[in-house]
Amino acid sequence: MRDDGDPIARARSNWESAGWGGATADGMEAVTSVMRAHQIMLARVESELKPFGLTFARFELLRLLAFSRQGALPISKASNLLQVHVSSATSAVARLVDAGLVERRPHPTDGRTTLVALTDDGRELVEKATIALNAVFADIGMPADQSRAMVEAIRTLRHTNGDF
Repeated sequence: MRDDGDPIARARSNWESAGWGGATADGMEAVTSVMRAHQIMLARVESELKPFGLTFARFELLRLLAFSRQGALPISKASNLLQVHVSSATSAVARLVDAGLVERRPHPTDGRTTLVALTDDGRELVEKATIALNAVFADIGMPADQSRAMVEAIRTLRHTNGDF
């Protein structure tokens, strides 16, 4: 075991000492490492977004709308593209509406569908927030080749588990 003060490496050692070695220890270490990495990355992202009054979930919705051709999407399509439950997307929309960053509009050809659309303030804010986040994305704390390898490994995990 590496004894460099890594609490996850220590947890692995304890896991193995308890008799759960091999693939079980590998899996525990992988899951725990990914969950901790998620906490680290989310904290960095949320710190950059805080001055804009955004969470990452709300930023993602604004960015998705900004990427769309019309700056508007049905809530159900947005939730599908963001891979979140419709109720989560609806909650984010409500908060963004309250902040004046998006508005709900009737669909022009389908009376059963509501569109969520960026306002001018929403478009301006998401562009500024994107610039701030790009500073995080440009340096996530590891070399580019390791970052690409991590993405490929996680893509395999996602695919194996039916994420796409």
